[in-house]
Amino acid sequence: MLGLPLVDVATVTVEDGRRRRGIACGWIAVGDVALGLVSFGGVAVGGIALGGLALGGLGIAGVAVGVLALGGLAIGWLSMGGLALGIHAAIGGAAIARAFAVGGLALAEHANDPAARSYFEQGAARYGKAVMDHSRWFLLLLLIPVLGRRAGASSRSDGA
Repeated sequence: MLGLPLVDVATVTVEDGRRRRGIACGWIAVGDVALGLVSFGGVAVGGIALGGLALGGLGIAGVAVGVLALGGLAIGWLSMGGLALGIHAAIGGAAIARAFAVGGLALAEHANDPAARSYFEQGAARYGKAVMDHSRWFLLLLLIPVLGRRAGASSRSDGA
């Protein structure tokens, strides 16, 4: 589709005794570095990005940067995490934003007040908070590449 594979999985390879990172590029990308509409990787870039470092519309990672960012360090329009830096709103242990912030340390025009709490109970922020509340389920998505690799390996061995 548009010159990209639907699913691309790339892992570390060893060539001439040197390790080479797996760079995946596809609609769904899984690799050390993953570039795709949906990407999983150490460094993930895409519309929905999950990884150690994620850059995307929805970034979920240790360090997440995106329109909606969820992570240990989250930077974006709407940020949620341990340290959340939001252009518009943030919620987390330390939350810093221009308009709304809720957290242990909250800095914003509306910080830990009824307006800020109300913001996170309605609109897009409500969905972001729901994603954060159920983020442990995203760990199941990490099984997809493992299962896909095993299925691909068994089908290759059957055909040989």
